[in-house]
Amino acid sequence: MYDGTYADPRAGEVQFGKYAWEVLAGRSRDESTVANIKSRMESQVIPFLGRKLLRSFTTPEVIRKWLAWMADQDNPISVNYQRQVFDLVSSILDAAAADGRIKKNPCRDKSVTAPVPVARKVTPWKESRLHRVELALPARHKPCATLGAGLGLRQGEIFAFSPDNIDRERMEYRCTRQMVMLNGVRKFKLPKGHKTRVIPLGYGVLDEIDAYMEEFPPVAVTLPWAEQDSKEFETVNVLMVNGAGELYTRQAFCNVIWRPTFKRAGLSYENREDGMHALRHLFASAMLERGVSIKALAAFLGHSSEAFTLKVYTHLMPSSFDRARDAIDDLVRPRRSPENRRGDGLTA
Repeated sequence: MYDGTYADPRAGEVQFGKYAWEVLAGRSRDESTVANIKSRMESQVIPFLGRKLLRSFTTPEVIRKWLAWMADQDNPISVNYQRQVFDLVSSILDAAAADGRIKKNPCRDKSVTAPVPVARKVTPWKESRLHRVELALPARHKPCATLGAGLGLRQGEIFAFSPDNIDRERMEYRCTRQMVMLNGVRKFKLPKGHKTRVIPLGYGVLDEIDAYMEEFPPVAVTLPWAEQDSKEFETVNVLMVNGAGELYTRQAFCNVIWRPTFKRAGLSYENREDGMHALRHLFASAMLERGVSIKALAAFLGHSSEAFTLKVYTHLMPSSFDRARDAIDDLVRPRRSPENRRGDGLTA
C-alpha cells in the first residue's frame, strides 16, 4: 500500500465483458464507430474473454491463450483485424489498471506478442484502366469515376456528392457529407473523422459534371442526419441515384453496378485492388506525380495527419535519387549526355 502497487482483490471480482461495455459506453458515440466496436467485441472478444473475471488478468497467460484462439478459428480473420481487436482489448485493460481493478495491463507484458499488421503497398491504376471502366459504366453512374479519380472522394462521399457544394468562382468543391448505412438505415453524416474539406476542382471535372446534369438533373434526397447535433434530417440535391431516385447502399452498388462494369470492359476484377477506393488512390498518385506536397494532399484527402498520408503513399512519390542525381550533375557537369550513356556497362 505504501509503494502504491496494492490492488484490492475485490475490485477484480467483475466479468471482463461487463466492465468492457461500461468503459466503451463512455467513449465515442458516433454510430459508425459504435457499430464497428460492437462487431469486434461480439465476434472476437466476448466469446473467449467475456466471462473471465478481471482478477484472472493478473498474468499475461490469458492474453496469450486468447490471441492463439483468435488466430486459430475455423474462419480465420486477417492479422490486421486481429491487431485492431488486440488494441481495443488493451485499451480496456488500461482503463482497468487506471481504475485499480488490476495491477497492470497484461497486454503490455514482454511475453505477449501483439499481432503485426501486414503493410500493403497501394498499386494505382494506369490511366488506361480508368478510361476503360469509364466507358463501360452505365450512363446514369458514370460520375463515380470522375468524382473518385478527379476529386479523391471516398465511396460514401461520392454517393452524397451535391453540385450545390461547388464553388464555381473559386473552382473548389466543399466535401461536407457522406452517405452511410447504419442499422439498415441510410443516413447522411460528416466525412470520415468528422472532417469537412475543400478540394480544388479541375475544369475537366466540372465539364463532365455539367454534361451529366444536362441528361440526369440532381435529385433531392432527404435522409436522417447521423451526427450528434441539433439537425435531425437533411435534404440534399445529389447525382448518384438509381432509376427510382434513391441512393444505393455500398454493397448493392458494388454488386449491381461496379463489378459488372469490369466484365463489360473486358477486365478482371481483383477484390483488394479494384474497389471504388482505387479511384481515390489514382487521384493521390496523380497529385504526387505532379509535385503536389504531402501536406496539401493530406488536406485534399481528409486524412487525420500528414504522417498517415506519407505512410500510405510514400512509395508513389517521385524518387529522391533522381532529384539528387540532377543536383550533383549541376555541380559536376557530365561530359556525355544521358542518351550517349545507354548501353554502357561496367567491366571487371
